[in-house]
Amino acid sequence: MKDYGIILRGLLGRTYNAVQSTDTAVKEGKEIGNQNRKIKKIDARKRALIFVLFAVGSFLLGLFIMFVDPYHSIYKYKLKFGPGGEIFSIWEKPPVDLFLKVYLWNVTNSKEYMSGKDEKLQFQEVGPYVYRELMSHNDIIFNDNGTLSSVPTHPLVWDPFLSGDRKEDDVLVLPNIALLGIGDVVATKNIFTRLGLNVIIRQSNSQPLVAMTAKEFMFGYKSTLVDLGNTFMPSWIYFSKLGLIDRMYDFKGDYETVYTGTKLGINNIGLVATYNGATKIPQWDSPCGDIQNSSDGTKFPGNIKPNDTLRFFRKSMCRAKSLVRVGETVEDGFKSYVYNFDPESDDNGRVHPKNRCFCKAKNIDQCHPKGLLDVRGCYYGFPIALSYPHFFEGDKVLFNKVKSGLNPQKEKHQSYVIIEPNSGTPIKLAIRYQINIFLGNLKNIANSEKFSNMTLPLLWTEIGMYGLPTFLKIRFKLYLYIIPLAQTFFMYALFVSSIFACVYSLHKFLAYKRIEITKSSLWMEDDIILNIDKKLASYIPEKQLDVNSKKMEVFFSNLVIPLNTSMEKA
Repeated sequence: MKDYGIILRGLLGRTYNAVQSTDTAVKEGKEIGNQNRKIKKIDARKRALIFVLFAVGSFLLGLFIMFVDPYHSIYKYKLKFGPGGEIFSIWEKPPVDLFLKVYLWNVTNSKEYMSGKDEKLQFQEVGPYVYRELMSHNDIIFNDNGTLSSVPTHPLVWDPFLSGDRKEDDVLVLPNIALLGIGDVVATKNIFTRLGLNVIIRQSNSQPLVAMTAKEFMFGYKSTLVDLGNTFMPSWIYFSKLGLIDRMYDFKGDYETVYTGTKLGINNIGLVATYNGATKIPQWDSPCGDIQNSSDGTKFPGNIKPNDTLRFFRKSMCRAKSLVRVGETVEDGFKSYVYNFDPESDDNGRVHPKNRCFCKAKNIDQCHPKGLLDVRGCYYGFPIALSYPHFFEGDKVLFNKVKSGLNPQKEKHQSYVIIEPNSGTPIKLAIRYQINIFLGNLKNIANSEKFSNMTLPLLWTEIGMYGLPTFLKIRFKLYLYIIPLAQTFFMYALFVSSIFACVYSLHKFLAYKRIEITKSSLWMEDDIILNIDKKLASYIPEKQLDVNSKKMEVFFSNLVIPLNTSMEKA
């Protein structure tokens, strides 16, 4: 029976210890819970604050990109027209394939025409004779007025591959420019001057149609008339050989100034300010001779608007010619504008009075027909006139002395320039024009009577650039499309992320509030448990709650002794 007392005392002792352990665990649990709630509370507030700051930062950065436009600053830097500038380097020595194609007019019925058997000339277009034009701007000097000065050079290199079966030594029958040109000039002089010229013509047996090589006709051929003119009239005929392409590409002594963008803004970068120190060429009065703000084809104005009129200048054209937009296209991946020469610019004043300054004749009826521009001032003083190839869009009177060979076609003979409007970069171009000799009354000039009052086509050319090299395409696409698109995408991404960050921050703030509410409810549960503990404690003396387990064992031993005694008696 003693064993039962021992067992009961042990059970009661363990029960008391369990109560003590439970009380301790509850207190410890309450402390851990409070710590966790504090951690969650701090974490929620932290995240909410972080995302608010992120939202504000993203929004401000997006506004900065929108209003400051960093791409534009980069773009302006790239356009820097000075040493190290990328666009400047391209302008200084264009890394493009630029070609000059030359087509000559071979006279196939020269004997029949000269003998009187045929009344009209029969022409055969022969070509192209292709040359690479190695264009560059040399001896550059930067000026204080926002311009730079340079010497333009356009050396030509024969390209036999692109010329096909054409050779520079092809022999053709071509007009004798020396005889016909000098004859036209002298025809209006006094009788003694005409008589002297006729003696020279007959003694030298100069003929109006002669056989010569293609290269001689283009770059200069020897002539007795030219030699005499060079001897007795050096102020007029200062050359020993006469050639049309040679004259077109005679840039000796020339210089030009172009805008650098430091004074008048970036849109005029690369445009001509003056040529040989003047804002116009000397052959024409203003406005016909004005060349200011024109382009040599290397760089056009930037930020071109659809209705803007551009101007193209080449010394061989003897003027700056207006370009008008006729459409839009996508060329080599670039959205571009397509330009043709202004149709009104090919008039000498007969149709459009504004062009009257292109005709120096006193009587308007003596001006050249439509489509023919008198440029004798740019070609030795000879009666040279420019037109489109095959007299495209020219007056029908120009075909009066032509039997066959001329067949004007828009696709082949109209000039065009394709320009990327933002940068003003030419993507593709073909500048086509024909050199003719416009003859007056030659009845008093020996061997030339049959060529009176007629226009002879001499040759036509195409200055062509048919696409950008691959590395330039990649570079311009990066600058014109990829970078601005990436900037726009990044700007909107910042705005969107700012909105999401605000929403997420609000979510975290609400979560923090939920933690506060949850804490309050847990506090209520703790109070209930505490009240229960207090009620239980009221039944047990405070001192007894503090007694150790040994005293409790004595207490219970005294309780169970009578029970053991009674059981032994039994």
